[in-house]
Amino acid sequence: MKVCFPVFEANGIESELYGHFGTARYFVVYDTETEQVNTILNNDSHHAHGFCSPLRAIGDDKVDAVVVSGIGKGALFGLNRAGIRVYQAVSKTVKGNIELMEKELLREVTPEDVCGGHGTGCGHH
Repeated sequence: MKVCFPVFEANGIESELYGHFGTARYFVVYDTETEQVNTILNNDSHHAHGFCSPLRAIGDDKVDAVVVSGIGKGALFGLNRAGIRVYQAVSKTVKGNIELMEKELLREVTPEDVCGGHGTGCGHH
């Protein structure tokens, strides 16, 4: 399974998660079967609020799941429509969330968990 993590600085699995999926500078993609790590540039980081295109953001990398600290409703629905599951991060790092995911300790994000907008005080950064 390929899992995508939004990050601000590209430091592989040591990267800290960024607070909002759509405006992350990079995505770290981790393959749970091969343990390969790939970092990709967010191709959609400068979108207008409410117009995040999550599949354009991820680019050509096909992922099965995304682990986020925060995500907007449009991005959540777009990912879910594409068959991509979205999980709520617990750890600050990619590595920590990989470990939790392998133990099935991350829960899926619901529409009630989403951010109301950039700068609305969602509580993550």
